[in-house]
Amino acid sequence: MQVDSIGWVIVGFAGQALFSMRFLVQWLASERVKRSIIPTAFWYFSLAGGATLLAYAIHKQDPVFIAGQGLGLVIYLRNIYLLRTGKQQADS
Repeated sequence: MQVDSIGWVIVGFAGQALFSMRFLVQWLASERVKRSIIPTAFWYFSLAGGATLLAYAIHKQDPVFIAGQGLGLVIYLRNIYLLRTGKQQADS
């Protein structure tokens, strides 16, 4: 495997690790309050992992992976926007 390929494999695994962290964060937050919740950190890990995986998918030129991650980023950004505007409205 070439050095640049190893670098991209590391990027891919890093993206997958970030993306997977969102489930750990959600599980721990839900266990803490004894009900299912989705903490803000879930969306930030989704965004970071999704963006990293999108970069990897673009490098690999995989249109299915690109479409899936691209759409996911829109959803994650929208949820972060809703969380931020909801907090601003609550503070007003």
